[in-house]
Amino acid sequence: MLDVHAVPAGAAPADSSPLDLPADPAAVREAGGKRARDLAAGSTVLDAEGLSGARLTAFVEGLVLGTYRFTEARDPKPGATDVGLAGVDDTGDAIARGLRTAAAVAWARDLANTPAATKTPVWLARQATAELGPLGVDVVEHDVDWLRAQGMNGVLAVGGASSAPPRLIEASWRPRGAKAAGHVVLVGKGITFDTGGLNRKVGDRMRTMHTDMSGGAAVLAALRSVAAEQVPVRVTALVPAAENSFGAASYRPSDVVRHHGGRTSEILNTDAEGRIVLADALAYAAARLRPSALVDVATLTGAMKLALGMRLGGLFATDEALARELLAAGETTGERLWRMPLQDEYVPRLDSDVADANNSPGTPGAITAALFLRPFAGEVPWAHLDIAGPARAGGNDGMISRGATGFGARLLADWVRARA
Repeated sequence: MLDVHAVPAGAAPADSSPLDLPADPAAVREAGGKRARDLAAGSTVLDAEGLSGARLTAFVEGLVLGTYRFTEARDPKPGATDVGLAGVDDTGDAIARGLRTAAAVAWARDLANTPAATKTPVWLARQATAELGPLGVDVVEHDVDWLRAQGMNGVLAVGGASSAPPRLIEASWRPRGAKAAGHVVLVGKGITFDTGGLNRKVGDRMRTMHTDMSGGAAVLAALRSVAAEQVPVRVTALVPAAENSFGAASYRPSDVVRHHGGRTSEILNTDAEGRIVLADALAYAAARLRPSALVDVATLTGAMKLALGMRLGGLFATDEALARELLAAGETTGERLWRMPLQDEYVPRLDSDVADANNSPGTPGAITAALFLRPFAGEVPWAHLDIAGPARAGGNDGMISRGATGFGARLLADWVRARA
């Protein structure tokens, strides 16, 4: 990861022009990402006279994320390794904050970009343990026997045809030495590869499906950021992780799945699997973890991508205060959300003759998917973020690199900080 640090004002090269940056931190972050594209390989010093506070943090985030490249399967190309910022005011540890946040997002991108031949549910759980454990986070890898005992038949059904067994990853941060300000539970979709199951995806629609656990990556990265900063809020991240494959043990259209807590789903489409695994995790969180707020994040529907494009995430919420908080965090971090309606007149589309609901109620697809999930949150203030568009990028643009973007990690971490 790019190293960024302050240097004395006189260290800037004589021919270096002072950076002309906007006043808004979100715009500064984007400017940092664009500036990163022009950095020479090796070490560079930039004249950042007067940059401080939130603007300095944002610029560091942009610089680091703009130089991100996923390199697991190839040798990295020479690039910038060290950037000195001359003339900055870093008395508030602004650079360190930017580096911590950027490192968490880069980890989310690495997790999502890793090919599925490596990234099994077990691998994902072990990565969470290795990364979060040293920060004081308790990570538990719940196996198939535990899933059966807990009645998490949605996760078991979706992951049943794969040779890589499913898992529920439960990562818990409990602040020490201070009274925690509530208990936030973040649930992230963890489909490590999505073939569509028996309703198999066709053409090139499968090509990016190793990133279908971007929601899970986002909640784990947000937790990493919170723990690294020692934020005094109790946070639990749940990632129901499974590979949606097809074979003799596949779950089928017409199956009825009984979730944790007893609610049932009729399967009409095995490619609507994300909501099936999220349902178990949401029900478990609401019943067992006593959260003060519950937020799930998922690359859930193509309908949301069609509605909002590739830069906005969709927000559904049952609590007005929670919705306002998340919208504000999105504006602050540049990971913007657009409020979507939970229209009750579409609830009858979930009707089933054999179960409490069907899993593929049709259009409007993003709204009916959110309505499917809503009962599993119970009475807890709940929000659902559909990030099908902004979780992936088709090319490089500023601080966004081709592939997984880590969308949601900064937003959720900022939201948790604000609750402290």
